[in-house]
Amino acid sequence: MTGWRTGLGALLAMVLSNQAASAADPRYPDWPCQQAKVPEISLAAVWAGPPLGDAETKWKDDPKVNALAIKLAARRVPLEEAQKEITEFLSAAAADKANAGKLLFAGLFDTLNGQRASVMNGLERVMRKQREAAEKIRDDTLKLQALQDATPPDQAKVDELGNQLVWETRIFEDRGRVVKFVCEVPTAIDQRLFALGRTIQQELD
Repeated sequence: MTGWRTGLGALLAMVLSNQAASAADPRYPDWPCQQAKVPEISLAAVWAGPPLGDAETKWKDDPKVNALAIKLAARRVPLEEAQKEITEFLSAAAADKANAGKLLFAGLFDTLNGQRASVMNGLERVMRKQREAAEKIRDDTLKLQALQDATPPDQAKVDELGNQLVWETRIFEDRGRVVKFVCEVPTAIDQRLFALGRTIQQELD
C-alpha cells in the first residue's frame, strides 16, 4: 500500500510539473516548446536577394517552378541534393535566370511557411490533448487513492483503475517525447529555407 502511495504521489508530481513547464510565453498558452514561438518566417530574415515583386503570387502559375518548389521543400530530400537541383534549374533558365530564381524562392517561401504553420498548429493541438490527459490522470489518481482508503478496499476496482492509470501515463509520456522531437521541426524548416534561399541568391549574383 505504501509503495502504491509513493508511486501515485510521484505520478501526480510528474503530471503537475509537466503542466507547469508548459506555456512559458503567456501570449501562446498552447505552445509546448522551449523554443520561442515565432508564428511566421520573416521574408527579410531569409532573403537578401532582389525584391520578389509579383513572383510572390505568380510562382504557382509556372508548372516547373511549382513542382520543383514542392519537391525541394520536402525535408526527405537531402539539402545538398536540393541545392544541386537549384543550381541546375537556374543554369538552364539562362537569360531568364533572375525571374526564375525569384519565382522559385517565392514558391519555397510559401510552401515551407505552410509546412511550418501546419507543424506548429499540430503541436498546439497535442498540447491541448496533453492538458486534458493531465487532468484525467490527476482525477483518476485521486479516485484510486480514495478506493485504497476504503475499508475494506475493493481490490478488483483498485487493480482496474491502477492498470488504467498505467496506460494513461504511458500515453502521456510517449506523447511528451514526440512533442520534444517535433519542437525541433520549425527551426529545421527555417534553416532549410535560409540555406536554399542563399543558394538561389548566390546563383543570381
